[in-house]
Amino acid sequence: MIKKTVLITGISLILVTTACKTTAIKRNVEKESLPAENKIVVYQVFTRLFGNKNTNNKPWGTIEENGVGKFNDFTDKALDEIKDLGVSYIWYTGVPHHALVRDYTTVGISNDDPDVVKGRAGSPYAVKDYYNVNPDLAVNPSDRLAEFEALIARTHKAGLKLIIDIVPNHIARKYEGKNNPQGVTDFGVDDDVTVAYKRDNNFYYIPNSHFEAPEIAKPLNGEGNPLSDGMFIEVPAKWTGNGSKRVKPDKNDWYETVKVNYGIRPDGSKDFQELPAGYDTKSVAAHFEFWEGKDVPDSWMKFRDIALFWTAKGVDGFRYDMAEMVPYEFWSYMNSAIKRQNTDAFLLAEVYNPKEYRNYIRLGKMDYLYDKVETYDKLKEVIQGKSLPDGLSDIQVGMKDIEHNMLHFLDNHDEQRLASPEFAGTPERGKPLMVVSTTISSAPTMIYFGQEVGEAGNENGGFGTHSRTSIFDYVGVPSHQRWMNNGKFDGGQLTEKEKALRDFYKRLLNFSLTSSALMGEFQEIQTVNRQATLGFDPGIYAFTRWSDTQKLIVVTNFSWLTTSTFELKIPSDIIEKWNLKDGDYTITDQLYRSNKIQLKVINGIGKVQIKIAPSESFIYQL
Repeated sequence: MIKKTVLITGISLILVTTACKTTAIKRNVEKESLPAENKIVVYQVFTRLFGNKNTNNKPWGTIEENGVGKFNDFTDKALDEIKDLGVSYIWYTGVPHHALVRDYTTVGISNDDPDVVKGRAGSPYAVKDYYNVNPDLAVNPSDRLAEFEALIARTHKAGLKLIIDIVPNHIARKYEGKNNPQGVTDFGVDDDVTVAYKRDNNFYYIPNSHFEAPEIAKPLNGEGNPLSDGMFIEVPAKWTGNGSKRVKPDKNDWYETVKVNYGIRPDGSKDFQELPAGYDTKSVAAHFEFWEGKDVPDSWMKFRDIALFWTAKGVDGFRYDMAEMVPYEFWSYMNSAIKRQNTDAFLLAEVYNPKEYRNYIRLGKMDYLYDKVETYDKLKEVIQGKSLPDGLSDIQVGMKDIEHNMLHFLDNHDEQRLASPEFAGTPERGKPLMVVSTTISSAPTMIYFGQEVGEAGNENGGFGTHSRTSIFDYVGVPSHQRWMNNGKFDGGQLTEKEKALRDFYKRLLNFSLTSSALMGEFQEIQTVNRQATLGFDPGIYAFTRWSDTQKLIVVTNFSWLTTSTFELKIPSDIIEKWNLKDGDYTITDQLYRSNKIQLKVINGIGKVQIKIAPSESFIYQL
């Protein structure tokens, strides 16, 4: 019975009232870790795919067959449309030069071996040269860095900031830093390869061994390639990126990469000076001062220099891949150096262990972490009928001290598409998840390009399969291509449903950018309504948000077939905090400006007659 109801819909209702008086918001955190004045919205684009107009989508197709997007496809018009969607930052995914199977020897790039490359277009997380960009993305590969610098300028001109990836845990099996600044030595050049570990080695080794390529199903789908022979010369063999110490990695290992050594001995102990007690409460400046002049592992300095190289070019921040596989002392060292150069740098980390969240925020000086294993996973369970939504309140309360540091998302390059059958099933069923994800905390909201028009990731690119838009292949993204409309970026080919969905995202995201309540306090009203409200079905979830100037009541129905009607109760303690007197308050929808309803306060308790239709969202304001 519960499963049937939860699997039925998504409607969200946000009631907004203006306060008379409230107490000032207080946070027990240092000033520099406070959230921004307004919500931040991040738009992740897979740079190689964004501008691709080719709709062929042949599995294992070449650039000539399937096409590829370029930096130049991010025109002023495209960037203006992204900005107007309600976006603050663009995350350009896959920018640093990574290993790929394409001949660029004419511009001085060596060919990569298909036996240690995933797909034809390659993984963006097997970086081959950190001081240049992916040649696939340039109209003229020899001028690829200049073309990216021009994109940085266009992005800033549009009023947007940008971040790119840095992947400190691992690099491509065949790393070649051919564009290193003067004085920068390549990874591994000075390593002592006769030992498994030495603090200033950049890699871990398996002495007196020869690397053996993993047994994988026909690289390039069996297509002939001079380097595709089941062999890759690496003597001695290095540890693989995920930490595998085998000479011959498994096909499920990150075999295309090698693990970087940060001064962590093979037994897990730390071979560097650790942060003294109490540094979890100290400022970024104090962290920078602590590390200044300290003797640190060579890999620390190499990645710090990489980050500062890009910051100096105008990149506004970074998304760090698999950050928890690197010690937080290194992050303290690097992030404090970045903040020294750009105090407003946006630093986002992929961390999945809740027990380590506070270490990476307070000791590692991260601005934001993925809220994946708690809020994201719970929302996915709810829409799939595997649990009730009530646990969302416990998650929010449990992370109260760091909730503004936990970036929310429902779609990204690693996860199944929100609209895919494997996740929500349809774009409309994803709408209540999006409302809750956006409004439940002060953390940034992130969407993945195509999410706003219902992209379901149905294509099999070759190495990549359906439900996730492939990051390894040259493919087109159909729903996004319809919005792109052959480079007009006007949505001219979208269906009516897709247009309505993008309009929903645009209204919601732009509301979030200006809502002071979404940067304020949270209190659930789920418990009292679950216990006492008739018609409060299992799929309903409700909570409140408020600031000095704005009060929100969020009501969501995760079922997707049932319309529910009930009288929502606003408990007396909230009414008192909001300083609302007995009486009627007319509240007007702010998302679609379509209707007005009444909030009645009687004997200090609020009541609102709610009728929730499937997959519909409202914002009401006093």
